[in-house]
Amino acid sequence: MTHPAAPPRRVHARRRAAALAAGIALAAVLRATAAPASLPEFTHPQPASWLNGPPLEAAALRGRPVLVEFWTSECSNCLASLPWMQRVAARYRAQGLAIVGVHTPELGIERDPAHVRDAVRRLGIEYPVMLDADYSYWRALDNHYWPAFYLYDPAGRLVGTRLGELHAGEPAADAFERQIAGLTVPGR
Repeated sequence: MTHPAAPPRRVHARRRAAALAAGIALAAVLRATAAPASLPEFTHPQPASWLNGPPLEAAALRGRPVLVEFWTSECSNCLASLPWMQRVAARYRAQGLAIVGVHTPELGIERDPAHVRDAVRRLGIEYPVMLDADYSYWRALDNHYWPAFYLYDPAGRLVGTRLGELHAGEPAADAFERQIAGLTVPGR
């Protein structure tokens, strides 16, 4: 009986590299789920730190599902997710969904409130946006990604997380939207 030749060393190296990459990806996903189990209080109570409305308080949102979106105005992945966010806002805000955009800057220009205000206006974002230039809310949710989406149920419990771009018609986005729809009240 003949035995197949052992794979060359480079095949083993590729397998080890693939296994390492998979482990890193899994660690990133597990780390991303380290968000607090309940909606943390918003870290910027000053009116100047909020666009499209007065400062929000987590306690005042109890009884409503809450979608928190971490984004930044110059992030191509965030901008690519904007049509999905606007679709969700149009469909579910009237059914009780509270949406809070959290603008946590990546680039220096994004630290300028006027730049963010102009971007929100230009992009047609109508839901409240909290300016998180000091990363305090980013740290409160143990976030590490742009864009990132955290869904809290009406009791304020974390029930869903998505990282990266979301697009209508894609399985991950559609599943997340179904989760949102399950928390809202039609005709509210």
